[in-house]
Amino acid sequence: MSLCPKLMITKLSLRPSLVVLIYRMMKSWVPKSPKDFVPLYQDFENFYNRNLYMRIRDSWNRPICSVPGAKVDMMERVSHDYNWTFTYTGRVIKDIINMGSYNYLGFAQKAGTCQEAAAKVLSQYGAGVCSTRQEMGNLDKHEELEKLVARFLGVESAMAYGMGFATNSMNIPALVGKGCLILSDELNHASLVLGARLSGATIRIFKHNNMQSLEKLLKDAIVHGQPRTRRPWKKILILVEGIYSMEGSIVRLPEVIALKKKYKSYLYLDEAHSIGALGPTGRGVVEYFGLSPEDVDVMMGTFTKSFGAAGGYIGGKKELIDYLRTYSHSAVYATSLSPPVVEQIITSMKCIMGEDGTTVGVNCLLYLRSLNTDLS
Repeated sequence: MSLCPKLMITKLSLRPSLVVLIYRMMKSWVPKSPKDFVPLYQDFENFYNRNLYMRIRDSWNRPICSVPGAKVDMMERVSHDYNWTFTYTGRVIKDIINMGSYNYLGFAQKAGTCQEAAAKVLSQYGAGVCSTRQEMGNLDKHEELEKLVARFLGVESAMAYGMGFATNSMNIPALVGKGCLILSDELNHASLVLGARLSGATIRIFKHNNMQSLEKLLKDAIVHGQPRTRRPWKKILILVEGIYSMEGSIVRLPEVIALKKKYKSYLYLDEAHSIGALGPTGRGVVEYFGLSPEDVDVMMGTFTKSFGAAGGYIGGKKELIDYLRTYSHSAVYATSLSPPVVEQIITSMKCIMGEDGTTVGVNCLLYLRSLNTDLS
């Protein structure tokens, strides 16, 4: 009887060692990457995918076969090998509650004003442009969209892009490079992180929405300059989001702008989740705080959320947009926005602005605001 407690203690003390041993054995089973090649997966990613994610994989990446409304239709699938592969049964599961869509204002529908306008443009222009904006892919619809976006934002000029992610990842490298400094919020989106890394600029991270952390980095940047040479930075660019999608927090924009002005730096604002949904008339976090668009050097946003479409935009001074039209990889090499998609954006934006002659956009904003109030 006296040995039992000791045995129990020994067993408990061995458990952590056993876990480590098992992990090391599994690590040794993973084939090593060839010399001089970057590994495709880290060891922990392999461990997570095989032993955790695979068990619950059926809960993710399930294809839907309807518009992303409040309820969606989903294709039924089964697995006979513990979620390694799936087989579709041919059945459709109806009226699944949609808890993960970006369709904030409900414009991504199969009927209504937006759908009718997009269908009309589809019959006139076709589905694709098959060229870049600098060659044969610049349509009158693209020009109309960019003028409308500039007016909606209250800026001098704007440019539209075919992909929201690429709007960040391909334009940041055109704005900063070697000898420049990027100050990035620690919870910024992957597109901002990738764009910063591709730029070749030095990157420093400040704590999420922490103005003391940001100001300390700005002070250090001004005082010490570039490493080794101590020369002043060519540019200092602050990267923030309007609404951080995974946390739901709103950027402390008035304080960020105050610091930007104090230390003579530039501000890049990603309004992917706030444009169209935040502010009295849906003009984003700048309107929400009652600030001037002129205080933000680069206003970026996407059309994939509130406008129920695809693509992104950058707005700002005319000199900035003219520069990006020439030097942005996304502008020079990427295919132009599809005409029906452009029309979807134009129609939904006019609805939000109240220029369609109805109160549809206003009602959508009021309904979204009431939901936020109820949830809070």
